[in-house]
Amino acid sequence: MPSRSDDLVAAALERAATLITQDIRALAAANPVVLIDGRSGAGKSSLAARVARQWPLTGRVQVIALDSLYPGWDGLDAGVGHVLDGVLRPHGRGYLGTWNRWDWESEAPAESHAVDPALGVIIEGSGVLTPATAALADVRIWVDAADPVRKARALARDGETYRPHWDRWAAQELRHVERDDPRAHATRIVEIP
Repeated sequence: MPSRSDDLVAAALERAATLITQDIRALAAANPVVLIDGRSGAGKSSLAARVARQWPLTGRVQVIALDSLYPGWDGLDAGVGHVLDGVLRPHGRGYLGTWNRWDWESEAPAESHAVDPALGVIIEGSGVLTPATAALADVRIWVDAADPVRKARALARDGETYRPHWDRWAAQELRHVERDDPRAHATRIVEIP
């Protein structure tokens, strides 16, 4: 049985997704770029999935999770660099973009994925909202939640795989927040209980 806390989180995510789809519709663009940033466990992936399900435009939306691009546990900045150069810049120019999935087990790049510039794209992940990426995005979201809540959710989701890496990943996120001030680049702030 879901807890009351789960219900509050689901309700906050649903409200946010509805507002974001209204923001997308108001753009009157056929291929908008939506960035969803926040620290680990804040609710980025869940929010991206909801926005994709409610996508208000004709045609499908492409969803890219930076968890699929980060080149290892020290790769927050590198993953964002890959999406900037391989997806956002080509998409903004009307060119086909590409990204390679990172195989976490073999610790090497894996298959390549194409990104159609004629379609909208949602990119979610820690670190994605920077001054450079913000300039190429139409809707920019910062998702926030209290530190203890985020950690509990992230470790419940990823368990013992994530636990030994929590501190080193959190340090990269903190550097991003201090250096890039993603909240200041957001067109919408989402607070998750």
